[in-house]
Amino acid sequence: MRIRILLSGLVAALLLLITVPAEASTPAERAREIATALTKDPLYVDPAYKTALPEKLRADVRTKAKALGYPVYSIILPLTPSDEFQGEESTVLTLVMDAMRKPGLYVVVDGGDRFPWYETQNLPQVSETKLDAARERALDDAGYDAGPTDVLARMYELLAAPGIPSTTPRPTSSSGSPSDSSNEDEGGHGWVVGLSIAGGLVVLILLGLVIGLRRRGSAPRREKAFRIPPHVAATVAAERRRRLARDTAAELTTLGSQLAALPTTDGPGLQHQQAALDDHAAAGKVLDSSTKLVDLVGAMVLLDKARREYGVAAAIAGGRTADAVPELCAFNPLHGRSSGKPTQVEADGTTLTLPLCVECRRALKRGNAPASLPGDDGPYWYEDTLWARTFYGTTGDDLAGAVSRGELHR
Repeated sequence: MRIRILLSGLVAALLLLITVPAEASTPAERAREIATALTKDPLYVDPAYKTALPEKLRADVRTKAKALGYPVYSIILPLTPSDEFQGEESTVLTLVMDAMRKPGLYVVVDGGDRFPWYETQNLPQVSETKLDAARERALDDAGYDAGPTDVLARMYELLAAPGIPSTTPRPTSSSGSPSDSSNEDEGGHGWVVGLSIAGGLVVLILLGLVIGLRRRGSAPRREKAFRIPPHVAATVAAERRRRLARDTAAELTTLGSQLAALPTTDGPGLQHQQAALDDHAAAGKVLDSSTKLVDLVGAMVLLDKARREYGVAAAIAGGRTADAVPELCAFNPLHGRSSGKPTQVEADGTTLTLPLCVECRRALKRGNAPASLPGDDGPYWYEDTLWARTFYGTTGDDLAGAVSRGELHR
């Protein structure tokens, strides 16, 4: 029965993906959607599992969660590397907790799996030790073919019980040696006892093989993912921005001096010299207006453009041929220079030709999302900014001109 429920859930998820066009949404928007649903029902079940998880199973989870006496928010949804959360339970929990801003126990389970992941928010009523123990015991008690609701219900049942749940007792075999009574049977029934023991061992071995084959298709036990504490991550991010701002300001000064010393030329040399001056001025304007990471990277990109234009102008002034310098990676300029020919990327029926680094090209080739520069709500290009509209000036737009026209924060 449980296997049929799981199979039904998988089929439902596949049908949903095939028949319903995916609506573009950011991770934060999807998290807010789930959070809104949780304020009405503390058990959120993704529509993909509407028919696979009957109300009787859902009611059992709600009842046992409510018996705990503190807020419990349960989430069951399909997770894949291509979804809004990139298949990461920890991302789901972090974003939903941020959207909810309520104390409680937050638990998420991949609907096709049985491994609950959890986080607590301002919940001193329960310890991490008990949560870990209850989760592990629930996984053992529910069985290898249990569905997500079975494991959740058992986990909440164990959390409601007093004390710390122990691990499931394992059967042990007696290691006693032959007693005096066995000596009495040594001449007549000893061979019967030996044969019985041997037969029992054979049965146990066969049973172990059967269980092993049945478990082979199940997912391995996953431990709770390691996460850097939020305050530490925020400190690291702030230091990263500070260093980027410092290095960009230093380069702004250095390049400004070099541009001032460059002799004025005519023709193409003058055009590149003017372009370098425009990019340099735009970079300074961006650097003075914001300390956000995406804007600091924008100033860095403008300075890189200015540096490349300066290199061409200096080469022309010296009667040399300028070396071709690749643009920075469009998905994340902090990755460094692009590699090879620009890559064609499909976007809502439109084909963009973008310069990409080696790692981003490989990710797209594997069908994975590239490691983008982060914005406020996911990848920076989810936002309606100058950087997103132009992929940091790699789509052919005049980035410096756009900055000078005031389009930076429009």
